[in-house]
Amino acid sequence: MNPVVDLRSDTVTRPGAAMRRAMAEAEVGDDVFGDDPTVNRLQARAAEMLGFEAALLFPTGTQSNLAALMTHCGRGDEVILGQEAHTYRYEAGGGAVLGSIQPQPLANRPDGTLDLAEVEAAIKPDDSHFARTRLLALENTIGGKAIGRPWFDEALALAKRRGLATHLDGARLFNAAAKLDLAARELCRGFDSVSVCLSKGLGAPAGTLLLGGAAFIGRAKRARKMLGGTMRQSGVLAAAGLYALEHNVARIAEDHANADRLAAGLAQLPGLQVEPARTNMVFVHVPAGKLAGLSEYFLGHGIAVLPGSRMRLVTHLDVDRAGIEQAIRVFAAYFRGR
Repeated sequence: MNPVVDLRSDTVTRPGAAMRRAMAEAEVGDDVFGDDPTVNRLQARAAEMLGFEAALLFPTGTQSNLAALMTHCGRGDEVILGQEAHTYRYEAGGGAVLGSIQPQPLANRPDGTLDLAEVEAAIKPDDSHFARTRLLALENTIGGKAIGRPWFDEALALAKRRGLATHLDGARLFNAAAKLDLAARELCRGFDSVSVCLSKGLGAPAGTLLLGGAAFIGRAKRARKMLGGTMRQSGVLAAAGLYALEHNVARIAEDHANADRLAAGLAQLPGLQVEPARTNMVFVHVPAGKLAGLSEYFLGHGIAVLPGSRMRLVTHLDVDRAGIEQAIRVFAAYFRGR
């Protein structure tokens, strides 16, 4: 057992005893031949839950997003996306390097959305001088911010009017759904493809699902193979994903409540500027003079953080309310006593 309250990310979650049991007992086959029954059940369950014809299991969200871009776009095509989008900023330029896809990044507004007038202006004319704009790639949540349906309705209508395909990076889709009190299926409505993480808030050790129409998923299988994401007896991993979908979706609201409590507690401390909690994320502005030794002090008192002038703290299923109260006490001791 790890006694540390780990607030570095929700990617640090570990499968619990029941999830491990499901993994150990999983019925498996060879997924390359399509005969792993647990993978097939997971893909069918997710497609039904989120309103798509088909789904495909990937090892990671980075690979799922890249496969989606490569399936929607050919070499020399262009994708419009936000400067803060994970697909643009944190996935090593894979769309450009491996897909030969030109990114056209636009500034995200403070609420995480894009200015749709800027989106439309960025669409290239049908001219041999320009890359062909093929795809609008969006994200929900983005930086912890949940974006509601009204803006997406407008964005999807623009994309349809201009002949663009649409992809949603929904790595934390269920956090957005919990925050907005909407079914996750409703947040997916109208997109040509959606990528959903089974780790992070859902607590599986790995795995991401790409969802779309049957023909799209058929083409995405080729991209997955090309990228090295095809697995064999992957039912062991799929069993964790099934358990996550069936048991860990409803409890995500607890993480949001814990983030609210953490933000409220830290806001009482001198020298800290604390932004209101965003789903399961709290951002804290730390004075430069307090950064040296912060990580070591916190870890020595049972709290793991990633220090920085704007420090992100992330709640998840391995952090309970007692852990939140412990974190507040350690913050208080550090910032009041040093």
